[in-house]
Amino acid sequence: MATTVKEQELPAVPGDGIVMSSRVRLARNIKDKPFPGWLKKNQREELFSLLQPAIKSLPEMSRPSISSAMDSFSPLEKQMLVEQHLISREHAAKNSGSGLVVNAEKTLSVMINEEDHLRLQAILPGFQLENAWKAVDTADSELESSLNFAFSPSLGYLTACPTNVGTGMRASVMLHLPGLVLSEQINQVIKSVNQIGLAVRGLYGEGTEALGNLFQVSNQMTLGESERDILNRLLKVIHHLIDHEQNARQKLLQEKSRMVADQLGRSYGIMLHSYSISSKEALNLLSLLILGVDLGLWPNSLRTKIDDLFIHTQPAHLQKAAEKKLGAEERDAFRADLLRDKLKSIPAPNIKKLKIA
Repeated sequence: MATTVKEQELPAVPGDGIVMSSRVRLARNIKDKPFPGWLKKNQREELFSLLQPAIKSLPEMSRPSISSAMDSFSPLEKQMLVEQHLISREHAAKNSGSGLVVNAEKTLSVMINEEDHLRLQAILPGFQLENAWKAVDTADSELESSLNFAFSPSLGYLTACPTNVGTGMRASVMLHLPGLVLSEQINQVIKSVNQIGLAVRGLYGEGTEALGNLFQVSNQMTLGESERDILNRLLKVIHHLIDHEQNARQKLLQEKSRMVADQLGRSYGIMLHSYSISSKEALNLLSLLILGVDLGLWPNSLRTKIDDLFIHTQPAHLQKAAEKKLGAEERDAFRADLLRDKLKSIPAPNIKKLKIA
């Protein structure tokens, strides 16, 4: 069972749309079993047969939306799961003896035989880091009542990668930081965050680009700190980042309102009148639409539609919608057609609210 330390908790704040999602992941392994990278095929399959029923017996998994071995998914389905942040890119390469179980709401997922025997993940929209932690901690405790996890009294939970030893926990939030990007402060902020022991990554985690002005901030240390310590430190930093982003936006409105109006107007015009858009460009343009919603230039009701488009304009989701394999140029064309169709009813941005000098 993951340990919890009763300390003063920071109150969660909505984040004013800046925090897009919150995630907590736990790495766990079965005692006296080799890590997945050292398991033979028949050993992986045997372990999968042990772990999958235990996961499906969790109350949270009473109505799983997914419960399958990885070799039952097509390459397209695996890529869609990556785009939905339900599996890692590494897990997408797995086949026999590895698997995935996801609850009906897609807020709790468990990868079986990825880098570790179990990777439990809770992911929730907005700034809900505490709730994500409680959800994954509950699942972890329930599993530990029937499974014997590899644990050292001096080190904590034992994991395949030494950087996960201890709590085995990675807590992260996805932040939308267009203000810091447009004001050219983002590199300085990332450097400061790295210096206090937190990692800043792109949209799909380690080694990926920060597309759509989206940045994933997570803990790096898992050894020598309690889960509560890790969460409190991360929460403090996120509160500061929210303040920095809000201040950057305010300063842009005061000093560079014409530039902001130009960026928002161009994003609106391009998406409504383009016939070929790459995945990277689409994410960056959608990011500016969200900024426009946050600034009150578009109705808040548009946010849900934009959030959906962040996912459904990704390559695998486009191919699923097209019901056929698409080449790169065909995907760009299909994406542009989709954006024009989905956004055709939105009004032009209310630029008057920016009070351009």
